[in-house]
Amino acid sequence: MISLSKSLLSLLPPGLAVDHVTVAHDRVVVAVRARATTAACPVCRHPSRRVHSRYSRRLGDLPWQGRVGQLDLQVRRFRCAAVECPRRIFAERLPAVALPKVRRTVRLSEAQRRIALSAGGEAGARLAACLAMPVSGDTLLRLIRAAPLPAVPTPRVIGIDDWSWRRGQRYGTIVVDLERNRPIDLLPDRHAETVAAWLKAHPGVEVVARDRAGAYADGIRAGAPNAVQVSDRWHLLRNLGDALAGVLDRHHHDLRMASKAAAGATMEISTAPAPSPTPPPLPAPAAELPMTDRHGVRKARFDEVMALHGQGWPMKRIARTLGVNRKTVRAWVRAGELPVWSQRDRGSAVDRHAVYLRQRWGEGCHNAVRLWQEIQERGFRGQLRTVQRWVRRLRDASPTSVGAVGLMGPWKMPSKRRAAWLVVADSETIDATEQRFVDALLVRSEGLTTVIELARAFSIMVRRQQADRLDGWLAAARETALARFADGLVRDLAAIRTALSLPWSTGPVEGQISRLKTIKRTMCGRAKFDLLRHRVLEAA
Repeated sequence: MISLSKSLLSLLPPGLAVDHVTVAHDRVVVAVRARATTAACPVCRHPSRRVHSRYSRRLGDLPWQGRVGQLDLQVRRFRCAAVECPRRIFAERLPAVALPKVRRTVRLSEAQRRIALSAGGEAGARLAACLAMPVSGDTLLRLIRAAPLPAVPTPRVIGIDDWSWRRGQRYGTIVVDLERNRPIDLLPDRHAETVAAWLKAHPGVEVVARDRAGAYADGIRAGAPNAVQVSDRWHLLRNLGDALAGVLDRHHHDLRMASKAAAGATMEISTAPAPSPTPPPLPAPAAELPMTDRHGVRKARFDEVMALHGQGWPMKRIARTLGVNRKTVRAWVRAGELPVWSQRDRGSAVDRHAVYLRQRWGEGCHNAVRLWQEIQERGFRGQLRTVQRWVRRLRDASPTSVGAVGLMGPWKMPSKRRAAWLVVADSETIDATEQRFVDALLVRSEGLTTVIELARAFSIMVRRQQADRLDGWLAAARETALARFADGLVRDLAAIRTALSLPWSTGPVEGQISRLKTIKRTMCGRAKFDLLRHRVLEAA
C-alpha cells in the first residue's frame, strides 16, 4: 500500500499526501491530507501551526482507470495566533485542490465545464456519465455561467453582423476579430445605441466591416467616429441583384418572349440528326407526366379571374369575390396565361458543363474519371461522384437521339432573381440555353441593354476592387433604371470606396454566425443570452 501511495503522488492535485487508497467496483477513493504544516488566516494572513480540530471533505475527482474518482480530504482547523484578529478559528484553504463549499476538485470542474461548452447540458451529462464523471445537466450549465469570460484585447479590425434569435422578430449582433478570425462578443440586439456603447467601451478599433444596414453605420459613427467603415462586397452584389430583379420585373413580357426564343432554339437542337455513336437520353422528368385534376381546378379559376378582369373589375375585388390571393390575381393578369407549375428541378453543378459532356460522350468518351478531369480544367469544382452519377444516368437510360441527352424537360422561364444572375454571370458559367436566353433578352429590349451592361460593369468593379471606376459608374447609372440603387450607394459612398480598396469583408463573420446557429439549435431554443454568449465565445 505504501509503494502504491507514493506512485499516486504525481496523479493528485499539488500539495496533497496520500494516506490510503480504497478500490471498489465502481470508484476509487483516495484518502489525502495537506502536506503543509502551517496555514494562513484568511482574515489577517498570519500563519498558524496550532491545530484546533479536523474534519473530512468528500470531493469528486477525475476518473481513475474508468472508475469514478473521489478524494477524502482531511481538512484541519487552526487557531489564529494574532491577538488582534477577529477570526479565532479558521479552516485551511487549498485553492489548487477545491474551492470553498464545492464538492468537486478544481480540475474536475474544469473538465466538466469543457464538456458542457462542447455538448451542452443534458447531452454533456450523458457524455460525462460515460467518462466516469457523473454530473447533472443543470450543474453543467451552472459551471458555464459561473466561469468568467476570457479577457480579449481590443482588436484593430472587426466585423459585425446580425444573427436571428427568431427570424423576422428578434435579432442580436456578433462581433468578430477579423485578424484572428475569432468571435469576441455577442450583443443582445442590433440597435445603433448598443453598437455605439460597445465601441466606446473598446477604444482602439480602427476598421469595421459591416453589411449595408443603416443602424450599424450610425452606431459606428457614434461609437468610433475615427474608425474606417468597410461595406461588405457580397452584400453590394446582393443589392445589385435585388435592384436588377426589380427592373426585370417591369419587363415581364420581354422575359417571357426571350424564354420562348431560348426554348425554341433548344428544341431545334434536340431534333437535329444524331451523330454516331448515339448516347442514351436521361429518364423523363416528373414535369412531363400527365397533369392531375388539380390543374383543371386552377384552370377554371384562372378563366374566372380573366373574365372578371376583362369586365373591368379591380384586382382587389376579384380576389375578395373568388377567394384568391391578390398576389395570385396580379400574377395571372400580368402573365396573360396560366402558368404550368411543376416540381422545380434544381439540377447540379454538372449541368453547366452538360454541352461539353454531351459532345465528349458522342465522341465515345464514356469514362467518368476522364470526363471529371476534363471539366475540372474548365472550372468545375465538384467531386468525382457527382460526375459518376451523371454518367450512370446516361448508361441506365434507353437509347434515343443525342438531342435529348442532358435535357431535363422543356426549358422554363427563369425567375426574376435567376434572370438577374444570368444577365451578369460569366458566359463560361452558364449553359448554351441560358446564354441564348440572355442574348434574346438583349435583342428584344434596348432599355434593358444599358441596364445590364451597367450591372455587369458594377459586378466586375466589385469583384476586382476597381475603386477608380466608381464615380464614372455612378454618373452613368443615375440616368437609367438603376438610379435608385445608385442613390443608395452615394449615401454610403465612403464605406463602398474602402470596400473596393481594402481586403476586409464580413465573410468570416458569416462563418461564425453559422457556428452560432449550430450551437443555438443544440440547445433546442431554450438557452438564454448569457449561456449562449459563454458557449460561443469560450468554445472559440
